[in-house]
Amino acid sequence: MTQPMQAGSPAVPAAPAAMPPALPSASATQAVPAARRRHPWLTPLAPVGSSARWLLGLSFFVLFFAVWAAVTLGGLVPRTFLADPLTMAHEAWLLFTEYGFLGDIGMTVWRVLGGFVLAAVLAVPLGIVMGAYKAAEAFFEPFVSFCRYLPASAFIPLLILWAGIGETQKLLVIFIGSFFQIVLMVAVTVGGARRDLVEAAYTLGAGSAGIVKRVLIPGAAPDIAEILRLVLGWAWTYVIVAELIGSSSGIGHMITDSQALLNTGQIIFGIIVIGCIGLVSDLLFKLANRRLFPWSAIQ
Repeated sequence: MTQPMQAGSPAVPAAPAAMPPALPSASATQAVPAARRRHPWLTPLAPVGSSARWLLGLSFFVLFFAVWAAVTLGGLVPRTFLADPLTMAHEAWLLFTEYGFLGDIGMTVWRVLGGFVLAAVLAVPLGIVMGAYKAAEAFFEPFVSFCRYLPASAFIPLLILWAGIGETQKLLVIFIGSFFQIVLMVAVTVGGARRDLVEAAYTLGAGSAGIVKRVLIPGAAPDIAEILRLVLGWAWTYVIVAELIGSSSGIGHMITDSQALLNTGQIIFGIIVIGCIGLVSDLLFKLANRRLFPWSAIQ
């Protein structure tokens, strides 16, 4: 029951009614869309279309060659130490027409593919075993991790003593440089499989071999293909190192001969050829991965 108000007591003001939330001003409503309308190239993680990607990539090469031409043709750098693009183009024509450079390119490609394929054929199964079975990982991982940090070029003197300066030595340099990298990366990829898929396969009655064949390998296949693509790029650095010492053919051999003659035009062209072949092989690998694993998020 409500108590009556006594006479002379101070009046208590009533609580103010709740005010509705203030509406944003016109300037505030216009500021948010303006901030969101920034150029997509300046927005973090915003996708770039395929045509724009090609345009941006081509623009960098155009800018690079323009700066190179300005520096060399303008006389800022002596041509003895850095040939200009026109001189390089002339030397490239001579390499193909008079010095049989196509044969050197073929030998280098053969060495890269031979050493890389040999490493992949042996390293991928070992990496799968290490990733699937922790006992195998505990047995192999310390040695593989140790060898992974050894530069392949450090083995060249020993390989020359053991295998001479023929093709075997060069293939082994690429093999050593690629094998241990592939093993460890594949093991980490396979070992990171989703546990819920493994448990579901066990629940459905799959055995240990079935888990590896039906869950681990299919789940890791796109990532393994991506690993091989990356290591193939590294193999190109190993083959040039192998060809710089005790070689009578190949792009590295041509670069060594050109260095002795101070022919920087041929040296630069040889470097560009290596980059172009590596880029083409990388694009072909990406295309094959998209066709083989269309469900993969790696594009």
